[in-house]
Order: sequence, then structure tokens, then C-alpha cells
Amino acid sequence: MRIKIASAFALCLIACVSAFAEDTPIVDCGAGQSLNGTLSRMGKLQPATLKFKGTCTEYVVVDGFNHLTLQGLSGAAIQQPATNPPASAPYVLFVGASRSVTLSGFAVLSLPSALSGIGIGKGSTDVLVQNVSTDGAWGIVVTEASQVSLVNVTVNITSGYAAIAVSDKSDVHIMGGLLHRPADSNWSAGLAVDSGHVTIRGITIRDMQQSINIGSSGSVDVTNFGSTAVGVDVIIDNPAGTNFNGVIVSDGASLNLGVGSAKLRISNAGQWWGGDTGAVFVTNGSTLNAGSNLIISGSQGQGVVVSNGSHAQFAGSSITGGSHGGLVVVNMSTAGVDSSSPLTVISGNGTDLFCDSKSQIAGGLNIANSTVVQCNNFLSGAYENLP
Repeated sequence: MRIKIASAFALCLIACVSAFAEDTPIVDCGAGQSLNGTLSRMGKLQPATLKFKGTCTEYVVVDGFNHLTLQGLSGAAIQQPATNPPASAPYVLFVGASRSVTLSGFAVLSLPSALSGIGIGKGSTDVLVQNVSTDGAWGIVVTEASQVSLVNVTVNITSGYAAIAVSDKSDVHIMGGLLHRPADSNWSAGLAVDSGHVTIRGITIRDMQQSINIGSSGSVDVTNFGSTAVGVDVIIDNPAGTNFNGVIVSDGASLNLGVGSAKLRISNAGQWWGGDTGAVFVTNGSTLNAGSNLIISGSQGQGVVVSNGSHAQFAGSSITGGSHGGLVVVNMSTAGVDSSSPLTVISGNGTDLFCDSKSQIAGGLNIANSTVVQCNNFLSGAYENLP
């Protein structure tokens, strides 16, 4: 008898857990229901899906969940309330200390008082943000060694600095989407990486003063990875003329363009007066590994500036049609051009190749069509004559 009772109890427990796991509540914010209220009643350790519709005006916190999907139905949005956000999590939607969380199919609308629309931190891992848009303050902030994938996200910022910010040793994959802001004088970046790592493909960054800003030993890899359902090339364009730098690589950071088919295409970058504005600015002990996947055209400022003890390496890149320098190497910096087919093309710029007396460009035989060269330390091969 005891065996039968125990077996019946076990079957009941399995059935109850399965029923709870398969339950998919729908929160109707238009009817006064709350995402936070529903999340507070849900178990955090078993897989669950929470769907919602309408506009939810609340600060939403997903804290300590394991295998949660938060899915918006058609037209669903999370709107920042008029009150200021809590100081501990100044986001409209915050994911913290969670694993395997998916955010999908909704908009996040923020006000200037919020740090950003979406914040992901406290070491969260395997977080997927897919087909989500943000509008208002900073778009998506990833901190505290979190691991996130962003797929087809659209970020429009009207206040704040960065559309996507990655810091504190976090790791982020970006596939597809658009980062932009209205053409105005506010200072902004599309992607800001500070002591984190980002892998990126198939996204467009438009009308940002600093389209990509990598600092404090951060790194960005442009490479073909993940789903084939999104584009491949990373596009940085500047139709409004507000851009100062396509990419800034500073303070021990690196920009690496992979050997696959994903290219970084930068057009119309920089400002008319030149200086260190332009498509790519590498400075303060940083590195650019361009390979064959860097294509720069029509820069208003410089093409590539390498300065302050930094290094850039090319092999089949293209830097053409700039108003000022094509490749500019200064302040004890170096640039090298490897053999490739086709050759690296640096041509049609105001000055194609420039270096100061303390810097060097090597691999001149691997550069095609450069007609205006101002560089006394210009080596035809990779090195001086070796013993």
C-alpha cells in the first residue's frame, strides 16, 4: 500500500510540474495587469514563458530567473513611468543574475531620467535579446561580466550617449539591426566597448558622432558567425554629416576584422577640417588588424590614423577618395601591409600615405595606386634588410 501511495504521489508531482512548465500566462497591460506582479508569482528555477500585450508602464525586473522567455505580442511595449528609476537598477527593463533568458518581440520606451532602456548585469549569462527596439535614452547596457546575444535590435537614442554599451569584461554577440539617432549636435556613440568583448556582423550604425568607440583594453571582432538569416557586413554611414569618427580604438584596445566574408564598410566619415577625425582612429597603444575586410570610401576627414605607439596591419584593404590622408601614421607608431591578392588599395586621397619622422609604414610593395606619399620611413618590404 505504501508503495502505491508513493507512486501515485510521484506521478502527481511530475504532472503538476509539467503543467506549470507548460503554462504560458499572458499579461494584458491594457487591462491593468502587471509584468512585475506576474513575475513575482512565477517560479524562477524551471523553464517558463511569459507573454504580454499592450503597453506596460512600469520598471520591469527579471532577477534570478533560469530559462525564462519574455515575449511581446503584436504592438507590445514597456514604457518608463514618469517617476525616476531606482538608483540600484536605473533601467526600464533590467535582467540580473539570470541564465538563459530570452527577450523577444517588443519595444522599450525610455525617458532622459533612465540610464538606458534595457540593462543586463550581475553576471547574467546566455541572454538573448531578439527583435526588440528601444527608443529614448541609452539603448542596451551590458555590465558585470554578463554574456548576451543581440539579434535584429533597433536602437534610436534621443538622449544619453550610447546605443549599445558593453563593459566590465562582458561578452556580447551582435547580429543584424540598426543603431541611429536624429541628426543633432548631441554627442553619441553607436557601440561603446569598455573592457569588454564584442563580436559583430550585419548591423548598420548611422549618424553617430562616434560610431564605434573601443577603449580600456576592450576588443571588437567583425566576423561572419551565427545565423545566416541576418546580413554580414557592418555598415557605418554618415548621411547627416555629424560623424567625427567611424571607429575609435584607444587605450590598449583592438579592432579585428576576421578572415571570413564580413566586411566593415565606412563611408563619409569625419569632418572637413581633418585632424584626427575620420574613418578609423587608432591611438594610445592600440591595434587594428584590418586584413582584407576594411573598406573606407569618401572620408571627409582622414582614412586611418595610427598614433601614440599604436600599430595597424592591412592585407587587401581599401582606403579611397578621402579629402585628407589615406593612411596616417604618427607619434612613434607603425603600420604594415602584407602581401595579398588583390593588393591593398590606398588611392585618390588628399595624401595617400603619411608618416612623421618617428613612425614607419612597411610593405610598400603591397600597396596599389598610391600617388601622393609623404613618409621618409617608408619600407618596400616588411622589414629593413635582415642579416
